[in-house]
Parts: sequence; C-alpha cells; structure tokens
Amino acid sequence: MQQLLSYTQTTETVRITVYPVYLDDQSLPESNEFLWAYHIRIENLGEERFQLRKRYWKITDSFGRIQEVWGDGVVGEEPFLKPGDTFEYTSGTPLATPSGIMVGFYVMEKENGDRFQVEVPAFSLDSPFESTSIN
Repeated sequence: MQQLLSYTQTTETVRITVYPVYLDDQSLPESNEFLWAYHIRIENLGEERFQLRKRYWKITDSFGRIQEVWGDGVVGEEPFLKPGDTFEYTSGTPLATPSGIMVGFYVMEKENGDRFQVEVPAFSLDSPFESTSIN
C-alpha cells in the first residue's frame, strides 16, 4: 500500500490538508500521460460560518510549463462550513511529465459578504518514473 504524503497549511482559521496520489493504473508513461488524484480536507477552526466560492490552481510540470485553473467552488459544490465543520473532496490532474507541483487558493465568503483568501499548500506530484536525487 502506498504511503500518503500530506501537506498542511492554515490561513486565518481555515486549515487545508492535501494528500496527492499518483494513479499508476490510469497513467500511460509511454504516451507521456501521468495522472494524479488529490484528496483535500478543509477545516473551519474559527467561530464564523463561511462558504467556499472559488478556487485557483497553478500547476507546473517538470519542464516549467504552467497551467492556471480558475473555477467556481470545488467538484461542482460551493460548500458552507460552520464552526468545527470539515469538508473533504477528491479531484485529479494530468501532466505530460512524470512530476510537477501544484499550489493554489480558495476564495471564501463570510455571511456578511466579506471575502477572504485561503492558501492551499504547494504539493508535489511525483511518479515512480521520475529519477530524483537528494541534495
């Protein structure tokens, strides 16, 4: 069983944890098609209710090519999180290289209409087809 790496970051009162997983059974390395799933956990550690309105991703492959993705909500939802609530979802991304990195943020909206940005920690997309060396 593959051990899951996790990446965590807290912005204001919102904690984001990301678990990326390389999808070996869905990737085609001989065709330069590498797929990852990432599971995200969003926790409201504060005293106010808010709603996730938008997402932004910056996806960089191992050649430095960048893809930017904006969208409303996540996986077709704009969840509300009351104090103490957690929302989790799984999504995915393809790359044409055997490794890359993702980073992003969510735009949250409080009940009074104020919006704030919550950072998603940068996380590594590594496949077994990438040769790495520890410096």
